[in-house]
Amino acid sequence: MSYSTQFLDKIVTVKMDRPMGTRHPEFPNLYYIQNYGYIPGVPAPDGDDLDAYVLGALGPLKEFTGKCIAVIHRTNDEDDKLIVVPEGISYTDDQIRAMTEFQEKYFESFIIRK
Repeated sequence: MSYSTQFLDKIVTVKMDRPMGTRHPEFPNLYYIQNYGYIPGVPAPDGDDLDAYVLGALGPLKEFTGKCIAVIHRTNDEDDKLIVVPEGISYTDDQIRAMTEFQEKYFESFIIRK
């Protein structure tokens, strides 16, 4: 878990591989209603780079720099997700859950904050 929580309250750059409005490459019925990407060069336990949701930025993006305000720690999967937002924006745990539910509903998790 420390691989993800080290980014709490830090500024990070997320490269989008699934911009808002795109479909999941393996599950065509899953549309991304939030920008979703990864932190380049930061490995996660699944072998890919560390994933991140970008909340509060409108429209599909290629890249985004913002503040990590939380981590979704999945308890039935080995892959945490950073929650990255524009500086000055904050969301409650309930708001984060609602905004990421389109994908996170398939997993058990809890939200970690600093």
